[in-house]
Amino acid sequence: MLRNVVSCVLLRPRATCHLTAASMSQYGPQFVEPVFKKHKLAALEESGEISKIAHVPIKAARNNDSCSVLHDDLVSKFTNYVMKKGEKVLARELVEKGFENIKRLQLERYHLAETEEEKAKIELNPRVLLRKAVENSRPLLHLTPIKRGGVRYQVPVPITEKRSYFMAMKWLLEAIREKERTIHFPEKMAWEVLDAAANQGKVIKRKQELHRQCEANRAYAHYRWS
Repeated sequence: MLRNVVSCVLLRPRATCHLTAASMSQYGPQFVEPVFKKHKLAALEESGEISKIAHVPIKAARNNDSCSVLHDDLVSKFTNYVMKKGEKVLARELVEKGFENIKRLQLERYHLAETEEEKAKIELNPRVLLRKAVENSRPLLHLTPIKRGGVRYQVPVPITEKRSYFMAMKWLLEAIREKERTIHFPEKMAWEVLDAAANQGKVIKRKQELHRQCEANRAYAHYRWS
């Protein structure tokens, strides 16, 4: 195959070579997404909707899907965003060390608390804190440029759930990497996650600034449908 391509290029430089590309397998529209989480299966059984998909073709689960109770989709996605140049093991180690620093800081606050009420308010699970930080950082609107009459307007548009999670984690990582390079990534991650979980820090200010811009441009909102 490669020899034919080379000869085609060398002998006939002006001729076009048509090579057949291997077609990738695709699922038809009748295939449904796989359900591999135990709590989702239990909910389908309770509601009786599992009988509707009993005889429907189902897509194969991806190799990174897991039904383990220890698997968290948000943590897995955050680890993928941390990863650079395919170094998944390094990214996983950095995130786990960040969780250790979060746990250590929260334990210090727990032992310094004087009353049981203050101790009950302190969350010690770093995965729960990361999820809370991402939820607090998610924007509701974003600005999209729309051209009308030769003028480009910044129009506020509701953001999708998937896009809002992506932007929240992207802002978190940008805030982490903007800090001093002399400080290691796990320490910076612990500070930013704890700040965002408490509705503080750069990421929360960035979300609020975006919402203020959307509020200032609400006069152009009707261009979304025009």
